[in-house]
Amino acid sequence: MNAVAGGGTFITVPALIVTGTPPIAANMTSTVALWPGSIASTGAYRRELAVQKRSTLFFLLGTSCIGGILGAILLTRTSQATFVVLLPYLLLLATVLFTFSPRITALLRLQTAHKAETGPSWVTLLGISLAQFVIALYGGYFGGGIGILMLATLAFMGMDNIHMMNGVKTLLTACINGAGIIVFIFAGLIVWPLAILMVIGTIIGGYGGAYYARKLDQRWVRWFVIMVGFSMTTYFFYRAFVLHA
Repeated sequence: MNAVAGGGTFITVPALIVTGTPPIAANMTSTVALWPGSIASTGAYRRELAVQKRSTLFFLLGTSCIGGILGAILLTRTSQATFVVLLPYLLLLATVLFTFSPRITALLRLQTAHKAETGPSWVTLLGISLAQFVIALYGGYFGGGIGILMLATLAFMGMDNIHMMNGVKTLLTACINGAGIIVFIFAGLIVWPLAILMVIGTIIGGYGGAYYARKLDQRWVRWFVIMVGFSMTTYFFYRAFVLHA
């Protein structure tokens, strides 16, 4: 799913919870399991990243690391009961963002196309860095849907090349998740046997997804992801407010 259209979190977190992993540990374990895929994708975008301004990447990477760490710390201090209540809302937000991501990205690129020629001002860069910090804070805490949020901020900077945008987005995602994983390791809540098993699945699925991406109609894949997202959201709303009532 991540290799073709995204939305892997809709599967990994619920799968871990359904099989008995506590919700917070499931979220942390899922982050660890999906992180190698982000690293591999970052390497694939090295040419696009090589042409980016170092100052811009410095600001975005700095705020991403800080936000990712603080979001992860916030997660470790959240009770299981509270996270069970928050989870369906987080899944709903991620699903809605994923559903409307093509329209949001296209609209933002259209409205900010004139910025691509001049590049972002320092005021704009400061505002984007602040927005990236908030996204990273959310990413360290949960992470679903951060891709489209980052694409939106990059569009505000004037970037209009989707490959360039995906390259920067992938690098920042790897940074946010990597920073969060450091906190999760010290928290001691990662279920390592499951994480290692899922990493193997991530590598196989990432390679297979990249191979079959050229043969599949991505519209059908996107609809499948959306269906899974809303199904999981409905299930966890039921689990949080009906089963625990």
